[in-house]
Amino acid sequence: MCGITGWVDWQQDVRGEREILDRMTATLAQRGPDASGVYLSKHAAIGHRRLSVVDLEGGKQPMLRRQDERSYVITYNGELYNTDELRQELVSRGHVFSSASDTEVLLRSYMEWGQKCMTKLNGIFAFGVWDEKNESLFLARDRIGVKPLFYTQVNEKLIFGSELKALLAHPCVKAIINHEGLAELLMVGPARTPGHGVFKGINELKPGQMLVFDRQGIHIAAYWKLESQPHEDSFAKTVSTVRYLIEDAVKRQLVSDVPLCTLLSGGLDSSAITAIAAINQQQNGDGSLETFSVDYIDNEKYFTSDSFQPDADGPWARKVAAYYTTNHHEIRLETAELASALPAALVARDLPGMTDVDTSLYLFSREIRKLATVGLSGECADEVFGGYPWFYRQDMIQATTFPWAARSENRLSWLKPEVVRAIRAEEYLASRYSDAVAETPRLTGEDVEAARMREIFYLSLTRFMPTLLDRKDRMSMAFGLELRVPFCDHRLVEYVWNVPWAMKNYQNREKGLLRHALTGLLPDDVLWRKKSPYPKTHNPQFLEIVRQWALTILNDQTSPVLQLINPSAIRQIAKADTSTVSLPWFGQLMGMPQLLAYVIQLDSWLQEYQVSIE
Repeated sequence: MCGITGWVDWQQDVRGEREILDRMTATLAQRGPDASGVYLSKHAAIGHRRLSVVDLEGGKQPMLRRQDERSYVITYNGELYNTDELRQELVSRGHVFSSASDTEVLLRSYMEWGQKCMTKLNGIFAFGVWDEKNESLFLARDRIGVKPLFYTQVNEKLIFGSELKALLAHPCVKAIINHEGLAELLMVGPARTPGHGVFKGINELKPGQMLVFDRQGIHIAAYWKLESQPHEDSFAKTVSTVRYLIEDAVKRQLVSDVPLCTLLSGGLDSSAITAIAAINQQQNGDGSLETFSVDYIDNEKYFTSDSFQPDADGPWARKVAAYYTTNHHEIRLETAELASALPAALVARDLPGMTDVDTSLYLFSREIRKLATVGLSGECADEVFGGYPWFYRQDMIQATTFPWAARSENRLSWLKPEVVRAIRAEEYLASRYSDAVAETPRLTGEDVEAARMREIFYLSLTRFMPTLLDRKDRMSMAFGLELRVPFCDHRLVEYVWNVPWAMKNYQNREKGLLRHALTGLLPDDVLWRKKSPYPKTHNPQFLEIVRQWALTILNDQTSPVLQLINPSAIRQIAKADTSTVSLPWFGQLMGMPQLLAYVIQLDSWLQEYQVSIE
């Protein structure tokens, strides 16, 4: 993986702006620690930071190739999983390759097919191609949105980058937030509305979209979207198709010229990926697979079994690792470090995020990177196959807002009344929810219950899952660790999207279809183990640290967050017993301690990014 950035300017010669381009590119050094490159022409400035994964010498960027007296330059962040097939087809069409990199395959695909190349790509990516002769910039993002891509137009300039910090390094882009941006942070956050960059004037190219910027302006089009169709396959055929798609996705994503591993929690999703990877590696004679799990020092002292999390992950991860004879590494984190890393995780994400859910992956990635450069992770199976409580609990299914953030009244109580009025908080949230529901691709003739479940899946795939993908990308890339997500393979997502809920809910179990499809691959007790959420600390030390930190912020009259929040309400929450507060307020893992941590991050963000509110 890498970092991309740059801009196109029709009004001035940018060849003298190397210093600005270097500054923008440098903000992405953590994404690409291995190399840096720039390209400058009269109207285009393009930067790249590289994390070398495939063809360490031949894949340098920005990459320039010529054809028919035309020059094409690419800056690319991602991986193609059908590189070999595309290369063979391009060779048959007369292309001659000078590298073994997927970068050149992607660039020549664009040179051969233009925008139509997007339908041929299987991978995770965000990239830009500058056509010097036609004076046009082409930007595109993968179908699911695994890789990020932000942009803004300032007069006759289009400025883009993998992360917000790259855009903010350009002198024409200011860290300004208006009422809509505040509503995103305070009512939708830590999620974001698709395409929303929070900062004024900044947008994110949506998943499955492509953008052309030329002298006529910006042109955006979707090259992919979910489509609802009748599912004609029998249950047996559905099971076998799901099994094939998962195995094929994992195998395709094992390609790497640098050390590779899997993240193994002992849950269904990560165990399945580990099993497929381990078997494949052993069959190829590549030795034992490296696997990594995470836990917290002294967590066993505080863990209490409940219906939400019936048992700890550690023993299950060790069982799967032993079953497939992997070289397993148990990473144990200090609870206090989860809190101390909050500012660093904020900078990695560029926005207040999922607090300790972010910092745990941030610290985990730091340790993994010491031994591996590429990892496969089980994210997104819950959204694709239906693993969360809101797929099963009627109160959440019937909620008239995003089911993972149904307690909007709690948020209102944390904010200043004048802020609630200014951002039209309830109206904004309701509008974003109704927009999402209205987007859902309908299936003619579907009954009310099935139609609602389709909405729940669409909400999860397009509004909840991007938050986890943001987390996955930013926390891992903060250390130059490339994490791949096989359950986001677009072929799998497309297929399972149209599988009826009755099949997905096989045996009335969360992800029942997935469990049945993986029969024989995993031990039965692992296969049918009750879903366990991402491992978190049960040590009360985290709460105590963020409680005192938040109170310190509240007691400092210069704290910028005080212009947004209701200090007395936050102080009351900080001093309350956790059992008396009606939370979680986002997802399954963000409760009272995470609220206090979110306030901390919000305050740090306003200071660190010198945000102006208008």
